[in-house]
Amino acid sequence: GSGFIVLVNCIDLVKRQKLSSADCILTGLAISRISQLWAILCDSFLLVLWPHLYAIDKLTKVVNSFWILSNHLATWFATCLSVFYFFKVANFSHPCFTWLRWRIHSVVLVLLLGSLSLLFLNSESIYMFSHISTNSYKIYARNSTWSPDVSETHYLHQLIVFNFINLIPFLLSLTSLLLLVLSLMRHIRNLQLNPSSKDLSTEAHKRAMKMVMSFLFLFVIHVSSVLLTGWVFLKLQGCLAKLVVVLTSTVFPSSHSFILILGNSKLRQNAIGLLWYL
Repeated sequence: GSGFIVLVNCIDLVKRQKLSSADCILTGLAISRISQLWAILCDSFLLVLWPHLYAIDKLTKVVNSFWILSNHLATWFATCLSVFYFFKVANFSHPCFTWLRWRIHSVVLVLLLGSLSLLFLNSESIYMFSHISTNSYKIYARNSTWSPDVSETHYLHQLIVFNFINLIPFLLSLTSLLLLVLSLMRHIRNLQLNPSSKDLSTEAHKRAMKMVMSFLFLFVIHVSSVLLTGWVFLKLQGCLAKLVVVLTSTVFPSSHSFILILGNSKLRQNAIGLLWYL
């Protein structure tokens, strides 16, 4: 799904020599999703085929660094897309909204640059997951137990940082959704007061709301699976339990890509054309 988004937008870029802002965000999101899925795939292969490699601290740090970076960028590109949909579709008469709407490209750029500053805090998670993965294997190999004072306390501290970083994009997207709902309610009320006016915005509102709602729903599942992954590595030694929670984290980057294709008219038409050709 992500590969299809990149392919369609790259072909469009070659043909027209430019991409719209929404297509640029979608392309960045798709590339980060592909990287994210590759990181999860590599982690799954290590977990099943070569678990002894978890004892190499540098290797686990490389895999976790790649995952943290791709996960962070994918989350913030999706958040920027939610904010972009809101400013393009919603309609408010407040001067602040109008000022931001005319500068939507700057708003998206500021969000992405601001997310890079949070990436420094997110890098703390690299040490957390690497520490848990490496020590989990070492302790399992010598059939011993965790030191609860060291491992669980450290995990909880890093968990607070991880939750705080993910709370910001979640709240931004949730605010965009609530304001979209409010804008739709006002739009419907205006249609009832003026039956002769044309209804051009209702479908756009509903489509944007579906996109933001799907992101929020899948994002909650994704964050929950990531937090559960740390707990499973900390508490359980079975490979199957670890693999299940790791693969659950692929639901968000995989499913959301297909939802974005269905919600975007250009991508949807190209997908239908491809399926018809096949």
